[in-house]
Amino acid sequence: MTQRLDRLFRLSENGTTGRTEVLAGFTTFLTMAYIIFVQPAVLSGRMFGMQTGMDLGAVTMATCLSAALATALMGLHARYPIALAPGMGENFFFVFTICGAAAAAGFPEPWRVALGVVFISGLLFLLLYALGIRERIFDALSPSLKNGIAAGIGLFIAFIGLQNAGVIVHSPGTLVTLNTRFASPDLLLFGLGLLLTLSLLARGVRGAILWGILAATAAALLLRWLLTHAPALAGTKAVAESKLMTQFAPSASLVSLPPSMGPTFLKMDLVHALKAVMWPFILIILFMDVFDTVGTLVGVGEQAGFIKDNRLPRVKQAMLADSAGTVVGALFGTSTVTSFIESAAGVEAGGRTGLTALTTAACFLIAPFFAPLIATVGSYPPITAPALVVVGAMMVRNVHKIDWSDFSELAPAFLVMIGIPLCYSISDGLALGFISYPLVKLFAGRGRDVSPAMYAIALALLGYFVMRASL
Repeated sequence: MTQRLDRLFRLSENGTTGRTEVLAGFTTFLTMAYIIFVQPAVLSGRMFGMQTGMDLGAVTMATCLSAALATALMGLHARYPIALAPGMGENFFFVFTICGAAAAAGFPEPWRVALGVVFISGLLFLLLYALGIRERIFDALSPSLKNGIAAGIGLFIAFIGLQNAGVIVHSPGTLVTLNTRFASPDLLLFGLGLLLTLSLLARGVRGAILWGILAATAAALLLRWLLTHAPALAGTKAVAESKLMTQFAPSASLVSLPPSMGPTFLKMDLVHALKAVMWPFILIILFMDVFDTVGTLVGVGEQAGFIKDNRLPRVKQAMLADSAGTVVGALFGTSTVTSFIESAAGVEAGGRTGLTALTTAACFLIAPFFAPLIATVGSYPPITAPALVVVGAMMVRNVHKIDWSDFSELAPAFLVMIGIPLCYSISDGLALGFISYPLVKLFAGRGRDVSPAMYAIALALLGYFVMRASL
């Protein structure tokens, strides 16, 4: 069995073992397991106190199954340790923009029209795959841009982790600020998890990120029990308003029967999705998916050392998994499926082959049966926040590979680096750098240094922004 796995996934060639790959896959799953609960809450409208018409349980099953199938395809076909699931950002666009536009157009059951839009965008993504266009996009990027993407995604991941932990909070005056409630259980547990993870990494302990997550879970359970049985402590404002007391929901059971996917399965409305009024949304979803995927492949590829001579082997196969995932997801009843940057956590835990992705896929398959247990971890973001911060720090190391001596290279790379976290979107951050790159080169008298594909990408992204602005 071990020899067969070694031959199939080339474990020895990649300097890894089956045990390391499995632990890495489980680590990736834990860092992105929140999507199992966030996605249904968003698409059903429950998160916003409204009803979209989509069944919560059905979306849960669609989320798990589409993630499992797309991730398994990534692991077996592309052999990369990258997991996929319905994307954050695309799901909000699905509910508030696409469904809203379908409702405004007078179409019945807007959510079914929105699923049709996602399905068609997935087919277009497959067409780009067949034509080899997505490969050309990847190869057109300069080394500085690719490393700027990796560093920008690292900053983005760390920012999300700090937000999830409650370290960074909203501020009316400055948009974000430091949370000064240092006695909050959220901050204390995050600090404990981060310190433990960093200490284990510094000591070279295998599976340090996973051990940090498990230790933070145990500490959260213990602290929640203590505060529940100590009314005097729980009565303080910092404790009462903490996520530990308001969001963390330890389950009394470990297993449950999975819900039916029937209410959303094959419920797309393709007739209304093909109406002219919906075309801009098809193209926007397509752009978001393409460039989210490119960004994630670059970020994880740079971190894992997969990119050689400015090229990522098997990039075509990796993008097939992404586009196929979107098509399958729409058939099942969920929004755009895309590569998850949280895969970087598994890479940092030692994952280097498709066995990592296959392990994550298996976790998504059994997740519906262990929903109560997963909900315990997923309901409390400070548990996985240290992993995101650590992985973000590791990815920022790529800045030293940017050509800082050439302003026409560093400026676009820098715009990508700050654009991704500040726009809170990988695709929008990439667009800032991809548009500025040929323009800076052109006005510097070095327009011939830019490939025709890069000019085409810049023009396409300008059109993308025009469409966004007109909605």
